[in-house]
Amino acid sequence: MIKAILVAQGIIMSLIASPALAATASIAPFGTNARGEVVEAITLANAQGMKVVILTRGGALAQLWVPDSQGRLANVVLTRPDFAGWDRGGSFNTLIGRYANRIAGGGFSIDGQRFALPANPETGITIHGGQSQTGGGWGTKLWTPRLLPSGVELSLDSPDGDNGFPGAVHVTATYSLNDAGELRLDWRATTTRPTHINVTNHSYFNLAGHGSGPIDGHHLHLFASQFTPVTDRMIPTGELAAVAGTPFDFRTLRPIGPALRTPHPQLLLARGLDHNFIIDGPAGSLRPAAELIDPASGRRLLVSTTEPGVQVFTANNFNGSQLAGDNRLLRQGDGIALETQHAPDSPNQPAFPSTRLDPGQVFTSTTVFAFGVVK
Repeated sequence: MIKAILVAQGIIMSLIASPALAATASIAPFGTNARGEVVEAITLANAQGMKVVILTRGGALAQLWVPDSQGRLANVVLTRPDFAGWDRGGSFNTLIGRYANRIAGGGFSIDGQRFALPANPETGITIHGGQSQTGGGWGTKLWTPRLLPSGVELSLDSPDGDNGFPGAVHVTATYSLNDAGELRLDWRATTTRPTHINVTNHSYFNLAGHGSGPIDGHHLHLFASQFTPVTDRMIPTGELAAVAGTPFDFRTLRPIGPALRTPHPQLLLARGLDHNFIIDGPAGSLRPAAELIDPASGRRLLVSTTEPGVQVFTANNFNGSQLAGDNRLLRQGDGIALETQHAPDSPNQPAFPSTRLDPGQVFTSTTVFAFGVVK
């Protein structure tokens, strides 16, 4: 990896610099679910001591151990206490599809044909690919692993009509790790009928380490000059609003906490950040989307993606009813999700970049989570 020196608000930072050598990958049984299916855990490790544990249940990131500025390792994703916690954990830390985020109105139309989706009966909104009572989205499915020298390819066949979505879709999500501290996620999907695809990774990060408390003291930098305001049902209004002069302006590195406590109408609606930011630069090219720093540990995360947007979510719905990996209760703000994706409700928003996939086309997407330390 090429050494990079970045300056943000007078803080000089450098990535861990080392050649992009091959990491290692192994696989082992993790548990058996209620349907008798064996869930496996894939472990990726590199020469720096990084360790990534990925479950075949939803492709969930169960652990992600990263060194701090003193070389001390900590798990920087929120986790669950046991297999049962993961098995009933919804989309917690998982791969999301067919459509990440929200679709309003109970469905969408393609070429004049209406496709109804299972939706919340009170709001008419479908979230993260489908309701649990109809089988759930891709984050609840068992993916088929194929071990690679320094990663794993997870594959899934989503049948025509799955949760109301048209087309039989074959999708692969490939995680790979290198010795430069980069965890890469590559998506590929095809369909037999016109459909809509929007995917993401829904991991909750806390660079101070799992169980360390709120991420208020983390510093956030978003490479985004616009965001999509939402209605009281958290559906985009269709407006592309400038972040300038608002609490959503993270174009320079700054602490998260003060922004979350600003009485802005959009923050009050979401009880924090739960908004799509439009990443500067051309979609389809790999470019920086978000930078996250924990000043206390010195850990730094740079997220780059080919996607047009990133949904920033400050775990606003954690209310003490869910157990974490150390048997502590998860509370609001204990983590932050940086979900690279298309905008919510794009199938019903013609002004947004299209999420349509047709037969003969290949959907691809790449996101890189690059970990380093602040010098």
